[in-house]
Amino acid sequence: MIDLKLFRQDPEAFTNALLRRLDPALAGPLATLGSLDQRWRSLLTQVETLKAQRNAATEEVARRKRAKEPADELMAQLKESGERVKALDAEVRVVEEELQQLAMGLPNLPHRDTPDGDATANRVVRTWGEPRTFPFPARPHWEIGESLRLFDLPRGAKITGSGFPLFTGNGARLARSLASFMIDIHTREHGYLEVLPPYVVNRATLTGTGQLPKFEEDMYRTEDDLFLIPTAEVPVTNIHRDEILEASALPAGFVAWTPCFRREAFSHGKDTRGLIRVHQFDKVELVRLVPASTSDAEHQILTGHAEAILQRLGLPYRVLELAAGDTGFASARTFDLEVWAPGTGAWLEVSSSSTFTDFQARRANIRYRPAPGAKPELVHTLNASGVAFPRTIIGILENYQQADGSVLVPEPLRPYLGTDRLSAP
Repeated sequence: MIDLKLFRQDPEAFTNALLRRLDPALAGPLATLGSLDQRWRSLLTQVETLKAQRNAATEEVARRKRAKEPADELMAQLKESGERVKALDAEVRVVEEELQQLAMGLPNLPHRDTPDGDATANRVVRTWGEPRTFPFPARPHWEIGESLRLFDLPRGAKITGSGFPLFTGNGARLARSLASFMIDIHTREHGYLEVLPPYVVNRATLTGTGQLPKFEEDMYRTEDDLFLIPTAEVPVTNIHRDEILEASALPAGFVAWTPCFRREAFSHGKDTRGLIRVHQFDKVELVRLVPASTSDAEHQILTGHAEAILQRLGLPYRVLELAAGDTGFASARTFDLEVWAPGTGAWLEVSSSSTFTDFQARRANIRYRPAPGAKPELVHTLNASGVAFPRTIIGILENYQQADGSVLVPEPLRPYLGTDRLSAP
């Protein structure tokens, strides 16, 4: 959630910063925010003035009583002003609740280093590896997967619906191997604590990370008002909701392998073939809780941890910094990692590495004490896919395809998969 103190300190700078997101729908809420805040300030001034007058009148009543002077008229005024203060206090609480609800619907402020513009202003920060070429026509992953019987998309659609893939045989083993490989790297080399969170969460949890109230229609909800997780970021970030951590506990890093469920996968009506866009997929997620002072450096570290997986797998990729108009609701700054898929002929996002500054921590009330006896401060939250499976599998199938129709297994995965080649059964 945005910090209303920043708005009150400099409304113009705050408004201009938020409008960098290029969302015309923000104009109305920002105007309402300004008028509500002015009303809140006016009410507070009235309350403070009345309370000061009451304090003075109370002292005068006491003086008159000591002097045995009449004070009935003044006491009647005190009673009347007391009722007025009570009514104003109630009005202040109503306006504060309106401000709170409005603030919950506003996105995070873009990071100062986030470029201006829409998606066309996204910039390539760096690339790794050389896109592969083949002496034969490169095949897309859906043809490779079908010929090697790695997944069966028609039967997955029969079981549930379009966008719910069924992995079979070596395809299922490949997904399981990727999970073990990634978890081992992140725990043994990058220092993350492995967790296995619930796959279903409540409203408070989704509100803490910013999915609610704005994006409820994008999620799968159960009849008892619980939700299937859209990403492990949601339950893992909320592990320390409403807690105060000691400084020694930071930075805290968590890694989790979970399924993810998203209704919005086909909202743009494109990239629906194969595994590019699906409603259910597995992902290894990285979450970090850090002090504000190290947040930017930690974001670079986090991004590097996701990149390390792609480098180990030998998948050519690029790091794309998103412009303010293309950055997600809760994120202040995002780097997308995109793998080159030669058969599909496209760069495919396999990870988004984001810093949320204190936006999520304010919503979830996650704080830490910088020193013994010090006032608690909000942590900064960060997360990245470390990495998502479907497009990583696409990258492997399309980059390691062979002329005979088989697919070489990247060397680091061979001990997990138990073979060096995926061939037709």
